[in-house]
Amino acid sequence: MMEHYVTLFDSKFLPQGLSLYRSMERWCGEFTLWVICMDEIVEEILTDLRCSRIRLIPLAAIETPELLEVKGDRSIAEYCWTITPFSPDAVFKLDHSVERVTYVDADLWFRSSPLRIFEEFEKSDASVMITEHGFAPETDQSAESGVYCVQFMIFARLKSSSVRRKWQQQCTDWCYNRVEDGKFGDQKYLDTWLIDFGDLIHVMEHLEWALAPWNATRFPYSEGVFFHFHSLRLISKNRAAIGTYQLPQTLINHVYRPYLEDVKHSLANLQGYTQETHPSWVQQAKRPGSRYVFRYWKRKLRIFSSSTQLRI
Repeated sequence: MMEHYVTLFDSKFLPQGLSLYRSMERWCGEFTLWVICMDEIVEEILTDLRCSRIRLIPLAAIETPELLEVKGDRSIAEYCWTITPFSPDAVFKLDHSVERVTYVDADLWFRSSPLRIFEEFEKSDASVMITEHGFAPETDQSAESGVYCVQFMIFARLKSSSVRRKWQQQCTDWCYNRVEDGKFGDQKYLDTWLIDFGDLIHVMEHLEWALAPWNATRFPYSEGVFFHFHSLRLISKNRAAIGTYQLPQTLINHVYRPYLEDVKHSLANLQGYTQETHPSWVQQAKRPGSRYVFRYWKRKLRIFSSSTQLRI
């Protein structure tokens, strides 16, 4: 079965978006990745790169008068979150043969086949599948960030429409990068879905398949179907800050290093687009703000503490 995925990102996240695609080519079998282009640079470059399994959706094709009305009041990240609930509908409208769509964050990276996730979803007879954060005890932020994570979500075309409509309206009304009245971004809304929609919702049973820095000490990396590289940001063309979470050395060696090799490959694909005309992905963060900083140079990856001077 052809699986359809949808993601969204602006030009700053092109290296991560291309690395996601590279991992999907390895592990996802027959697939189409629909990319909502949050700016014109993304659309221009992905058109030039001609990735055979990517289909592009211009942002203008999604924006309604209601979305345009709130756009100026939200940061780029907040507007991306606002658009996320509309992403499955964008695919359904453009291709009437698509029966289900899986939303994936642009900073996900597949480590094995997601087939077992889809098999679990089909057995559940639900219409939507969501994943828990699966926080380790020392990193538990459920009260602020929510029990569930907007990272990998499956939506069936017909039976999930009520879920999608409510989520779209909620995020249009309020979607900000702060905790307020039990809300946070697009994410805390998911905490009531089991109550609001009952059997339409299935929560992925295997928490260890969805790995991220916040559960790195709870599950072995070898169990993961995908890893969510939350807070990883490029500092320059050969350095990346990877966040503040305590990470096991084995995870750094076997997950972060291979991912950064894919990021390096993505940057090589983007090399023809000069810094003068397309500077944004070269520096996603001005300061590390991180326990670790990776420096990748030729074939070696070296780890520096955050106190190291970031000079090439």
